[in-house]
Amino acid sequence: VARPCCAAALVGAKTDSGTGITRGKTGRHMNYVFQFGDVWAAWPDLLWGCWLTIQLSAVSMLLGLLVAVLGALGKTMGPKPVRWLVDAYVEVIRNTPFLVQIFLIFFGLPRAGIMMSSNEAALLAMVVNVGAYATEIVRAGIEHVGRGQIEAGLALGLRPLQVFRYVMLFPALSTVYPALSSQFILLMLNSSVVSTISAQELTATANDLQSRTFRSFEIYIVVTGIYLALSMVFSGVFSGIHRAVFARPGQR
Repeated sequence: VARPCCAAALVGAKTDSGTGITRGKTGRHMNYVFQFGDVWAAWPDLLWGCWLTIQLSAVSMLLGLLVAVLGALGKTMGPKPVRWLVDAYVEVIRNTPFLVQIFLIFFGLPRAGIMMSSNEAALLAMVVNVGAYATEIVRAGIEHVGRGQIEAGLALGLRPLQVFRYVMLFPALSTVYPALSSQFILLMLNSSVVSTISAQELTATANDLQSRTFRSFEIYIVVTGIYLALSMVFSGVFSGIHRAVFARPGQR
């Protein structure tokens, strides 16, 4: 038998048909009914957002790796002004929030006359961000290469850039590949932040769906599962690349 106070609280209780939440006179949430129908109906939209996230992340990884290799080259073999510029770039990016970097690019660059779409700004911000972190990772791998190998390359008449390309780069990438893979997966997860500037990807698609259906809990549960699946897929792809490119024949 319900207590009088509880019975009184239930009087006039209403169920919000849009959210499935039952509210009493006091306005407190009393239960929640999960309804995934609207989420499954919008599954093609979520798959499209997932594909956009994959595209954005993959292009950012490739360009970010290029930035990292050039940054590591400048930091290890470049003249002092170049090393100072690379150091400044790395320190600024690694010690400022990614969200602030996105806003600076998307809202700040147009003030300087550099116009770009939200997707272009998102791509630039992700490349700049991952490039700084990956520069330090690649640099650590380069410093791990034995000095004897470098001297042997120079003794054979190779120029410094040739030594970097043929002697240092491949062993360095092989050494730091697990760290680079983890950084790239983190980049994919951080791509959700670019939804703040309306860049088209999975989280932005989920936000649009939530504004239409008001099924926040269900939508973001599903999106969480999609991001987890994407992380596992990227991890599997990186493992395959490592076996195909870096692993010794006997370890494949």
